[in-house]
Amino acid sequence: MEVSGKNVLITGSSRGIGLAIAQEFAKQGANVILNGRSSISEEILESFSSYGVKVHVVLGDVGEQADAKRMVAEAIDLAGSVDILVNNAGITKDGLALKMSEDDFEAVLKVNLTGTFHMTQAVLKPMTKAKSGAIINVSSVVGLIGNAGQANYAASKAGVIGLTKSIAREVAGRNVRVNAIAPGFIESDMTAVLSDKITEAMLGQIPMKRFGLAQEVAEVAVFLARQEYLTGQVIAIDGGLTMQ
Repeated sequence: MEVSGKNVLITGSSRGIGLAIAQEFAKQGANVILNGRSSISEEILESFSSYGVKVHVVLGDVGEQADAKRMVAEAIDLAGSVDILVNNAGITKDGLALKMSEDDFEAVLKVNLTGTFHMTQAVLKPMTKAKSGAIINVSSVVGLIGNAGQANYAASKAGVIGLTKSIAREVAGRNVRVNAIAPGFIESDMTAVLSDKITEAMLGQIPMKRFGLAQEVAEVAVFLARQEYLTGQVIAIDGGLTMQ
C-alpha cells in the first residue's frame, strides 16, 4: 500500500511512540488522525505543519466500546476513510503479582487489549467492504518473554499478539492485513530518569547495547503499512533482546 494520501488513525498519539508514528506517516505524505483521551495540544498540532498533510483529532477512551465506535465514525466523517489503523494506546500499573489488585490487572487489560479489540472491530466493516486496509498493533517484547512486576502488562501485550494473528486470518481474504510490533527498551521520559546502575543492567540484556528510538519503531509501522503480502506477523524491534 502506498501510504501517501492515505488516512491513518493512531491511538495514543499525544506523545512517545504514538506521536513518533504519526509524524513518520505524515513525513511519508499520509494524512493523520490523532487520538488522546481528553486533548491534543496546539504545540503537537503545529508540529505537523511542515508536512503538508491534513491533521484531524478524535478524542476518547479506547477501553470504552462506545467511544471506539464513535471515534472511528468521526475519523471517517473528518477524513473520508480510515485506511490504516495503528493501535498504540496503552497504560501500565506495575506491581508484583502477589500484591496486584484485581482493579489494576483489569484496568491494564481494558485499555491495552480490549481497547485494541474495540478499535479493530470498529474499522473492520469499512475496511473489509473496501477490500483494503492495514491494522498495526503495538505489542511489546514483554508480551513475548514476560517481565517481573508486569504480569498485567505482559498478559495484555501477549493477548494483543494472539488477537493480531486471529484477526489476520479472518480478514486476509478481504485484503486487510493485521500485524504487530513488539518494541523492546525504547528511549523515553521513563528511561531518562533511570539510575546509571539500572540503565547498565538493562543495557546488559540487549545485544546491541543501546536503547531503541521511537523513530525506529515508527519506521517499522510504516514498513508494515506498505508491505501488501505481510500479515499475521510480529516484528520485535529490540536490539536483539528476544532473538532465538
